[in-house]
Amino acid sequence: MIKYQLNCKDCKNIFDSWFSSSREYEKLKKMNLINCNSCNSLNINKSIMSPRISSTSNVESNSRKNFEVKNKIKEFQKYIKKNFEYVGDDFSYEARSIYYGDKKRKKGIYGNASNKQIKELKEEGIETSLIPWIKDKEN
Repeated sequence: MIKYQLNCKDCKNIFDSWFSSSREYEKLKKMNLINCNSCNSLNINKSIMSPRISSTSNVESNSRKNFEVKNKIKEFQKYIKKNFEYVGDDFSYEARSIYYGDKKRKKGIYGNASNKQIKELKEEGIETSLIPWIKDKEN
């Protein structure tokens, strides 16, 4: 994948676009399939892009930050496992049962739900939160 900064000669709009390769860009350009996202003009040129170069210190810094974030997520998961009840794929059913008063629980719940189920719960006024989850066997 390659990212180019494109310039519209007609409206002077500058925008970025991704291509699978420089050859793919040239092919699409010849076929007049690259247009301005503002004025729809085909009068588009790519500008010179500087390569993105990561220094070793940036890579090490990012690795350290990723490690720290991963550890914080694991601590959060440990807290949740200790203080909440896991309901698995029955999360949306159990959340509704609690919200509408059919079931009373001493602990909060956590589990699995699809994006559609979460959207439906929120539309009903049932508060949910998405959290990142790292499986125990992940390195």
